[in-house]
Amino acid sequence: MIATAAAAGISVWAARRYPGRWVVPVSRGLAILILVAYAAEQAANALRGTWTLGFNLPLHLTDAVTLVSILALWSPRPLSVELVYFWALTASLQAVLTPDLGQTFPSIFYFTYFATHAGAVVAACLLVFGRRLLPRPRAEWRVFALTVVFAALAEAGNLLTGGNYMFLREKPSSGSLLDLMGPWPWYILGAAALALAMFLALQALARALGGPGGGWRT
Repeated sequence: MIATAAAAGISVWAARRYPGRWVVPVSRGLAILILVAYAAEQAANALRGTWTLGFNLPLHLTDAVTLVSILALWSPRPLSVELVYFWALTASLQAVLTPDLGQTFPSIFYFTYFATHAGAVVAACLLVFGRRLLPRPRAEWRVFALTVVFAALAEAGNLLTGGNYMFLREKPSSGSLLDLMGPWPWYILGAAALALAMFLALQALARALGGPGGGWRT
């Protein structure tokens, strides 16, 4: 957590204090790091014979933001940056704070888990607060709608594979905020309401801390 906070803080400070051409290669370097970590995790599961349709498809929200982070860091577009910002600073941040990992240092999964999840958090801070690529008006509502669509896709995956993508069937075995939201299915509604509230707060935060001189060129 300390490393994540430090990396995010330094990336924002450096991008604001010393803007220039270096930002693009550094952003793409982070994209490559996240991609390598994600690919290594998939390969490790495949080689160990632990890759399953019910667990390893990219149907968790943190998987989605990992992949979108790579795209947004490599070639930022308004929608991809918005998805990274709202998803990483809610779902990925929660995953960093309360990891549902089951592996400890020095397992390869320890490194790939934190490289992908913490990497997405750093990406969101770098893109929005550092490079000042601010969410557009009503972005929070667009991302919330897309989150609902993705949850429906994840549930379809659950029905087909017997998995528990997005924890729509049961809570994670490790402690999380979902433990405070009652039993199934009520915690799903509670999580949706909390997500919307956090999206609204993040939109206000981006406008307050984004500062002048940034944004998208039209």
